[in-house]
Amino acid sequence: MFAEQRHQIIIQKLNQDKSIRASELMEHFGVSFETIRRDLEYLESEGYLRRVHGGAIPRDPDYSHEIPLPIRESIFMEEKKELAQIAVRYVTEGMSVALDPSTTNTEIAKVLKTKFDRLTIITNSLPIVNELVTMPGYTVIMTGGVIRHEELSIIGDLTEEFTSRFHADLFFMSMSGVTLEAGITDNAIGEVQVKKIMHANAKRTIALADSSKFGQNSLIKVCGASEVERFVTDSNIDKKLVDQFSKSGIDIVYK
Repeated sequence: MFAEQRHQIIIQKLNQDKSIRASELMEHFGVSFETIRRDLEYLESEGYLRRVHGGAIPRDPDYSHEIPLPIRESIFMEEKKELAQIAVRYVTEGMSVALDPSTTNTEIAKVLKTKFDRLTIITNSLPIVNELVTMPGYTVIMTGGVIRHEELSIIGDLTEEFTSRFHADLFFMSMSGVTLEAGITDNAIGEVQVKKIMHANAKRTIALADSSKFGQNSLIKVCGASEVERFVTDSNIDKKLVDQFSKSGIDIVYK
């Protein structure tokens, strides 16, 4: 198969699946990693995609579809690390904190364990549990339920019932997108109800969104943008958006 034919198929698969993995392309075409690497480099240079660790996503990701966890773990990571450092300013020693499943909240967990000795963590995320399980002063409460293997999250009726028992001091809410009109939206169908329960029960909710999420409208509404205490994002946020949200009485912290 000629390179041009592979390129066409890669573009078609990317449009259909919203993300592609290099290992799958190697198997599909029966070619080496180096061949796929060159294909993706060329398509990136032509503006068709953005290369990430292990594969590629569209140049402008479609947030109306859920991007697989292995891909999300490699995109906008500097932005997520930056906002995590900002977000933990709102945590105090001994607090109870709810964390929903997301690569952003996994970064939050990594920062928390460097700054606090005693916290209670409520989560339905296996990566977050794995990150904090070695902290002797932490009480880590993991919900019961059914594991989403691709996302390493826990969902279902048992999860929702269990989560409803807890009233955290603070909930860090992640999301797939946010606009003033649609509010906070998410693509993880099985996780949204748990997110809503954590939000309803928490004393305070702080929304976490790297700058790429603003202006994006995803599948399911979680709550209105004004229903959280504030948003925390990174310094790449469009300052015009900050002003627009501010005029609606919504605070965005980015430094």
